[in-house]
Amino acid sequence: VQLQASGGGLVQAGGSLRLSCAASVDISNTNIMAWYRQAPGKQRELVANIMFTKGGRINYADSVKGRFSIFKDNGKKNTVYLQMNSLKPEDTAVYYCSAVTSRWTNEYVYWGPGTLVTVSS
Repeated sequence: VQLQASGGGLVQAGGSLRLSCAASVDISNTNIMAWYRQAPGKQRELVANIMFTKGGRINYADSVKGRFSIFKDNGKKNTVYLQMNSLKPEDTAVYYCSAVTSRWTNEYVYWGPGTLVTVSS
């Protein structure tokens, strides 16, 4: 699975950005599609995910609940988005798209190159 994230950039605090992740497969055939982020000097952390094996259950990190939304494009079967509203300087990070698939008993995790989000105060 190949993933390509886009949509990052510089935005002022309070602004919005929409990140896109284009996969080389129908994302509904994956187990999980997720967005992670890594701020300078910090560990990579989960931002949001969609668990297709759990009926499409969506999870968010506490720090982004109510501000971020993860959703798939009903028209493009290979795309998932992260809508980010009310951005804060602490949201500044490189954002990564991730996909989890499985075959038999093996699980595979794929990562795309990150896209930088910078929120100025």
